[in-house]
Amino acid sequence: MSLTDIKSKTLQELKDGFATAGLPVFHALQVYCWLSRGVHGFDEMSDLPKSLRKKLASENYIASADIERKYCSKLDDTVKYLFRMNDGQLVESVLMHYKHGRTICISSQVGCKMNCSFCATGKSGYSRDLTASEMLAQVQSAQADAGVRISNVVLMGMGEPLNNYANVLRFLDIVSSKEGMNIGMRHISLSTCGIVDKIYDLAEKKYQLTLSVSLHAPNDEIRSRLMPVNRRWNVEELLKACRFYIKQTGRRISFEYALIGGVNDSYGCAHELAHCLKGMLCHVNLIPVNPVKGTPYRKSTPEKTHQFLRILCDEGITTTVRRTLGADIDASCGQLRRRYEEEAANV
Repeated sequence: MSLTDIKSKTLQELKDGFATAGLPVFHALQVYCWLSRGVHGFDEMSDLPKSLRKKLASENYIASADIERKYCSKLDDTVKYLFRMNDGQLVESVLMHYKHGRTICISSQVGCKMNCSFCATGKSGYSRDLTASEMLAQVQSAQADAGVRISNVVLMGMGEPLNNYANVLRFLDIVSSKEGMNIGMRHISLSTCGIVDKIYDLAEKKYQLTLSVSLHAPNDEIRSRLMPVNRRWNVEELLKACRFYIKQTGRRISFEYALIGGVNDSYGCAHELAHCLKGMLCHVNLIPVNPVKGTPYRKSTPEKTHQFLRILCDEGITTTVRRTLGADIDASCGQLRRRYEEEAANV
């Protein structure tokens, strides 16, 4: 008999299951609370009868994210984790410290299908989706290791969240549950490279999270070179979906824009981007691109970055430059896992 992934269940699903099995429903809340605390085994659920713990262990498993490697930045408080899932697959998470609290950037897939040319994750290919419980386990493991409460979650690690839509929505419902980790939707950001049909679906949910859209170019010619997804949904279609999302949710969208020297950082690109976004409830986050082995891309110069920023701001587009964290520990997604796999292959 295959075991059930109990940590991916919502509280209501647990209650329904207990009721169907003829078990006291109040035990379901106890189990849910224990799972939200990040326990590794049913024996840790000390306020449950031993007979119930034994029954649960015989029918279910608890997903974990065990620390395989950990790197602490000497430049700031950033910590990068390489987590091993129950089946041995490896994913990355990054814990960051801001004035408003601790933020964790988690993975939603093992690898990624999108193959963006500047991203390290895509170079390793795609293995599988992560379950809701495996996303939750990343948050819990980092929180337990750091000994601090994590107050903000960003789905911007390995993978495309909207390509794992059902599991991501289940994770959002569980992590924001008041009976669980209670991380409110306004403290959660979800990043997408532009899966347009799922942006429309997500808009209908009216979640109050922050949607971050990886734009990285103001036109189809450049974006299609950088991001194959643009050949399926072009810039015009993507921005139309974004406007619908804003209308449905009332939430501001954050556009991620990795500045790549000589590719998308010209002053013409800045003016074109400002024209595309004019009048939208949005924010542009300029990102100094991370050098990735096997690609020719380099960061824009500080002068080009400053001028790009100034042009957008002068056009009325709220724009900031992302603060670089964990530069000495390869804190951008995909780099640690790739390095680990290369080292293992050379042993």
